[in-house]
Amino acid sequence: MTDSQDTVTAPAEQATSGGPRRTLPVGETRYTLLGTAHVSAESAAEVRSLIDSGEFDAVAIELCDSRHQNLANPDALGEQDLFQIFRQGKAGMVAASLALGAFQQRLAEQSGIEPGAEMRAALEETRARRLPLVLIDRDVGVTLKRIYHNVPWWQRFSLFSGLLGGVLSRQDVSAEDIERLKEGDVLESTFSEFAAESETLYTPLISERDRYMVLRLAEQCPPGRYRHVLVVIGAGHLKGMAEHLAQPLPEAPTPEREALEATPPRSKVWKALPWAITVLVLTGFAIGFSRNTDLGWQLVAEWFVINGVLSGAATLAALAHPVTVAATVVAAPLTSLNPTIGAGFVAAGVELAMRKPKVRDFANLRHDVTELKGWWRNRVSRTLLVFLAATLGSAAGTWIAGFRIAGALFGG
Repeated sequence: MTDSQDTVTAPAEQATSGGPRRTLPVGETRYTLLGTAHVSAESAAEVRSLIDSGEFDAVAIELCDSRHQNLANPDALGEQDLFQIFRQGKAGMVAASLALGAFQQRLAEQSGIEPGAEMRAALEETRARRLPLVLIDRDVGVTLKRIYHNVPWWQRFSLFSGLLGGVLSRQDVSAEDIERLKEGDVLESTFSEFAAESETLYTPLISERDRYMVLRLAEQCPPGRYRHVLVVIGAGHLKGMAEHLAQPLPEAPTPEREALEATPPRSKVWKALPWAITVLVLTGFAIGFSRNTDLGWQLVAEWFVINGVLSGAATLAALAHPVTVAATVVAAPLTSLNPTIGAGFVAAGVELAMRKPKVRDFANLRHDVTELKGWWRNRVSRTLLVFLAATLGSAAGTWIAGFRIAGALFGG
């Protein structure tokens, strides 16, 4: 940043009514950070009032592209090509997004206030006044991936099982959860119990996003481009972002911003593991047949039975179509020996062919996933469950059958 753009930090401003604010002059531009409550009708009204005042010539909001699309078009998720979702390996992320949406819907039904109302107000008012709207938050999928890679492996299962258990629970949302939502979004509220005690979780969930959003401001609303920018964020981000804005902004923010979007590449060991398992299993078959033909066929039979039965049972638990269950039983032992295609992909493809989702399934998707039985009632969400169940069943079958083969050959 040049000398003419040195940051001058104004004292914190607390509006006489409404959320906390900080106004920070940076060069020729002033940035007003408005801390909002994501479940507050007052916050939405305050956003409308500020934009209507004519004081601002640009508005930045705490949304990423995907969340913006979901807010602008609530049915966008249900309109995606399901087959492409499975092909691209995004089924788990979509299921997590649906679960978070279910939590939002329950909260809205209980409180009478739609979470994110202040962001929707910003969208509507900027459109009406033809003001530039800038999305500054990091993609929620990237944040989830960085959380996953940042926490110790032993904490991952409890973290995400807690996430799914919490959002699928039919109990009323607690007063504590609602209070957390007044300072952060649904993602922050869901993980706040863990984040409070875990620096490894707090970093990607909160502090990285504080920095990321300031870098996005430096890219999209650099000093001098606009006169006065309104930045609508959850109140929990106000302090961190203000501290970053009080420091000189980088002249080239893009490399640092891209670094905060990166996720660690999958290790070579994990990439090679499926192929190694294939080689070991086929080698086991060969050793079995070289010793005794009956032993060889016994190993092959155990591989097919264990892998097929576990995968089929998992899809049956997901209430898959009988043809899907049968296809999974046959396909799982074969796909486990071919790392380029998974049993879940086959199961989901057959399920889509046998029970193609109807228009009402897409229309009711957001509502159906708010209750546990709705995940099985709706054909879209049930197909996701079939995919996940077949994948997990096949993985379990591969390991169990693999150990059985090793025991038969080398266990004496």
